[in-house]
Amino acid sequence: MGKTKSQILKLNSLLVKNKEKIIKYFFIFLSIAISFLIFVFRDALAQLSSYGYFGIFIISAIGNATIIIPAPVVATALIGGSIYNPYLVGAITALGATIGELTGYLAGEGSQAFIEQNKNYQKVSKWMQKSGFLTLFVLGAVPNPLFDLAGIVSGATNYPIKRFLLSVFLGKTLKFLILALLGKSLL
Repeated sequence: MGKTKSQILKLNSLLVKNKEKIIKYFFIFLSIAISFLIFVFRDALAQLSSYGYFGIFIISAIGNATIIIPAPVVATALIGGSIYNPYLVGAITALGATIGELTGYLAGEGSQAFIEQNKNYQKVSKWMQKSGFLTLFVLGAVPNPLFDLAGIVSGATNYPIKRFLLSVFLGKTLKFLILALLGKSLL
């Protein structure tokens, strides 16, 4: 009995000591799991568009929750803009996308040691140090593969979450408003 109690105390001490690492690994695992599930169920996600604005929001939030894996959000904004009010589609898509981008931020909180040596990480990190808000706004407004990395850098460097959400929302609103208006005029 004494040996078991001693082992439990050692395990408890080890868990408390490594609590921060455990949380970081959990966020990394969670981000990867979400990306995997979205990739596997991508066809089912596309069917959500029949639910109108709510479907557009859900597709946008889930689609932007992936890390690196492309999702159908751009097409959703284009098609949604051709069917519904493009201004609402732009704003709703941006809101969903902003919420979805939190997975990159959370992954960054847990992965700093893994990615610091990456050349693109260092580039984006320098941009973030110079002007984090502007970097997130521009990368959010322009379709590019670096945005997920910017979210990870934001989390890894503890960029204030309120500023992260605001800059991402503004950039994504500009991008998805343009796409929705383009969908309205072309489709």
